[in-house]
Amino acid sequence: MANETNRLVEALEEMNAHLKNASGFLQAIKRDIAEVVVYMKDAESEVPEKMRRFIMYMHDVHDVMNMYTEAGHTVPDYILREAERCDDRYRHLLKDGNTDLGWIERVRRDMTKEKGNRWDHTKLLPSEKGLRE
Repeated sequence: MANETNRLVEALEEMNAHLKNASGFLQAIKRDIAEVVVYMKDAESEVPEKMRRFIMYMHDVHDVMNMYTEAGHTVPDYILREAERCDDRYRHLLKDGNTDLGWIERVRRDMTKEKGNRWDHTKLLPSEKGLRE
C-alpha cells in the first residue's frame, strides 16, 4: 500500500512539473501575442489592414496585366474588368477614409500638428472652428 502511495505521489509530482512547464509556455505565448497586437494596432493607426491588403491585391492585378503586355499579348477582358473594379473600389475606400473622422482624416489631423510639413494638409480637412489656426 505504501509503495502504491509513493508511486501515486511521484506521478502527481511529475504531472505538476509538466503543468508548471506548460503554464510557463502559455505565459510566454500570451506575452508575445500581446506584443504583436500592440505592433499591429500601431501599424493600423496609419493604414488599416483592410486597405493595405486591398492595395496589395490591386498591385497584383496590375502586375498580371504587365505580365501579358511584356509577353506581347493583349490583356484579357476579365483582367481589365477586375482592374476597373479595383480602381472604383480604391476610390470608394479613399472616400470612406476621408469622411468625417475616417482613418485618413485622423492621420491628416495629426500631421497638421507637426512642424515642417512640406504640404498644407489643413486645406483638405473639413472647416472647423480653430482647426486652421
